[in-house]
Amino acid sequence: MIVICGLGNPGRKYTDARHNVGFTFLDKIKVKYKFNIYKKSKSEEIFRGKIKRKKCYLLKPLTYMNLSGTPIASFLQYYKIPTKNLTVVHDDLDLTLGKIKVKKGGGNAGHHGLQSIDEIIGNSYNRLRIGIGHPSSSKFVNKYVLEKFNSEEKVIINKIIELSVEHFDLLFSKKELFLTKISLLFRKNI
Repeated sequence: MIVICGLGNPGRKYTDARHNVGFTFLDKIKVKYKFNIYKKSKSEEIFRGKIKRKKCYLLKPLTYMNLSGTPIASFLQYYKIPTKNLTVVHDDLDLTLGKIKVKKGGGNAGHHGLQSIDEIIGNSYNRLRIGIGHPSSSKFVNKYVLEKFNSEEKVIINKIIELSVEHFDLLFSKKELFLTKISLLFRKNI
């Protein structure tokens, strides 16, 4: 069983914020692959479905970014799903807007959602990093990640998410091809 977890903050106030690209990504997967709601509580939303014959859960922690690790750990433990089957989709300040990277493990670069996850389950999970760019100064980071994308940025972020969702199944079988394909298609479309 595969678990795809998107990071974000709950509530209308944060919809379309840079920090919520993980939630946006999950919403697009949910629609594209016709996932159904499986469970909803104060701490999480869980959807179940298939991506190209692979059974998957989609998990949205609703505990705010800084506490994302708790519902993820509980979910993995309850369903006895190994950490290696988890892919966390999140925003990344160190990548230019619209750039994506895939990696397993590594540091959290100060990302509070990843810090929370790392503290509870370790860091040996898969990550799909979506670039949101960086503000002009580090002192503006907290404000920047909670702001909404402007109209030009939104076109770019929506296109990279759309392409990534469309070809997400490659992460199960041909990880190296995933980034190449998305990069080529992105350059063609923007």
